[in-house]
Amino acid sequence: MTTQTGHTEAIAASRVIGTSVYNTEGRSIGTIEDIMLDKTSNGIMFAVIGFGGFLGIGEKYHAVPWASLDYDEDRGGYVVPFSKEQLKAAPAYSIDELAGADGERARDASYEYYKVTPYWH
Repeated sequence: MTTQTGHTEAIAASRVIGTSVYNTEGRSIGTIEDIMLDKTSNGIMFAVIGFGGFLGIGEKYHAVPWASLDYDEDRGGYVVPFSKEQLKAAPAYSIDELAGADGERARDASYEYYKVTPYWH
């Protein structure tokens, strides 16, 4: 399935990690720190986006459904269709918590919070 703006389905993870992420207001909100993969379904569970912090101190990590990210060539980064307020109120985790319980706890909470249709149904 292509993205909302018609971009291709496949991309190397190395090209995604470190890419800036912007909110609907066009403000930079963080970067993609990692991608959590679902090994059993061969799918992407979610993008790990780091918000805030300085030099890794105070950084919050959010699980954002992969399908919610859309690449914007003009910005050179991804845009998520969420307001600053939505993102601030979103569930936040440590890196270890994101992988805990096979990532399902963070995945389920993010899909529910952002009201994104789960890919695994």
